[in-house]
Amino acid sequence: MDRAQKEKVVDELGQIFASSGVVVVAHYAGMTVAQMQTLRAKMREVGGSVRVAKNKLAKIALEGKPGVKMGDLLTGMTVLAYTEDPVAAAKVCEAYAKGNDKFLILGGAMGDTILDTAGVKAVAAMPSREELIAQIVSCIGAPGSAIAGAIGAPASNIASILSTIEEKAAA
Repeated sequence: MDRAQKEKVVDELGQIFASSGVVVVAHYAGMTVAQMQTLRAKMREVGGSVRVAKNKLAKIALEGKPGVKMGDLLTGMTVLAYTEDPVAAAKVCEAYAKGNDKFLILGGAMGDTILDTAGVKAVAAMPSREELIAQIVSCIGAPGSAIAGAIGAPASNIASILSTIEEKAAA
C-alpha cells in the first residue's frame, strides 16, 4: 500500500470514528470468510458496517477524534463494527459473539466514552432507537385513550340504563 492509499484509508477511518454512534472493536482470528460475510450481512441489516484495517492506520485516524483512547484496544487481528445508531452495532456484535467463539469483543467507543467488554454488553442490552420511539409513542397515546374511554363510558352506561327501562316498560 503506497502513501496515497494509506492517507485515503486514514481519512475514511477518521470519518467512521467521527460520525458513528458506536464503534465496537473485536478480535476475529480464526474466523472463516463465510463467518465474516455473515457478520457483515447482519451489520448491513441494521444499517452498519464492518471494517478490517491496519491497527497503526486506525490509531492515526483516531488522533483528535472523540474516542482517541480506543486506540489501546487496537492490538492483534482487530475488526471494527460501527453504526450511526448507538445501540445497533453493539447488539449485533454481542449476538454474533454468543454463536462464534472466535469473535471476541474487546470493547469500543460511544463518542467520548470508551467501553470495555462489559460496557459493550450494557449498550447491547439497551433498547434500540426504534424501540424507544415505540415506547414514547405508547406513553403519549395511553392518556389520550384513557380519557376517550372515560368520556365515552357514561354515555354507554346511560344507553344501557335506557334500554333496561324500555324492556321493563314493554313487559
